[in-house]
Amino acid sequence: MANHDFPRLGFIGAGKMSTAIIKGILRSKLTTPERIFASDVITLTKHPLTSTSIRLLDSNLELVRKCDVVFLAVKPQILSKVLQEIRPVLSPEQLVVSIAAGISLKHIAQELDSGTRIIRVMPNTPCLVGAGAVAFCRGSHATPVDVDVVERIFETISIIHEVGEAYMDAVTGLSASGPAYVAVMIEAMSDGGVRCGLSREMATSLAAQTVLGAARMLLEEKLHPAQLKDMVASPGGTTIAGLHALERETFRGSVIDAIVAAAKRSAELGKGNGA
Repeated sequence: MANHDFPRLGFIGAGKMSTAIIKGILRSKLTTPERIFASDVITLTKHPLTSTSIRLLDSNLELVRKCDVVFLAVKPQILSKVLQEIRPVLSPEQLVVSIAAGISLKHIAQELDSGTRIIRVMPNTPCLVGAGAVAFCRGSHATPVDVDVVERIFETISIIHEVGEAYMDAVTGLSASGPAYVAVMIEAMSDGGVRCGLSREMATSLAAQTVLGAARMLLEEKLHPAQLKDMVASPGGTTIAGLHALERETFRGSVIDAIVAAAKRSAELGKGNGA
């Protein structure tokens, strides 16, 4: 049963991530559609959310006046403009949740009143299918109740971890950028299957399901990755031969380098956006 006492939620920016979060909330019955609001610069008359019965608005100020929790789901380059717009109507009783990549808590706080309660969240694209990996950090004025609200919201579409803000770039390099690395690996696995004679459709299906199944085993059985590797790699067998080939090409080092490079780039972009 939906919780009619859950805070009223407002999403400034009704793009794919906001839509995923809202649909997750509604699926879980965390609250009712009439307690969720969304606004966007584009027309909302034909938006996918029109079928959900949430309240679609064309004014950010009207949304802020109606909500307890305000999500900032806009592109980083226009976030300052939005913050300046809503500052006059934002109250100390409201929680601000930012999913704008690279924008620090400090920058958001400087644009708003100093006592504003802020939580910064870094989601990733698998949130769109309810299988996300999310991390968040809290501002100095955010309360334990605020944290509970954010965790309950994102648990409808993801796993969620709290980190110190200093680690948000690492999260960006790992889980936010990670789906692209996995996609490249699946494509390469599929190429290998095609090279060995499988059809492209079958090879991609087998590769993607193999990655999904391995990930589920690690999470559900609480295995260390090395345990799963050893379960598959029998002495003198096919798997250890494949692993040997990967090690020869520095597979693990390349993956580590990719995450470090993405985290470094995230920090560089963050400085440019007021981190």
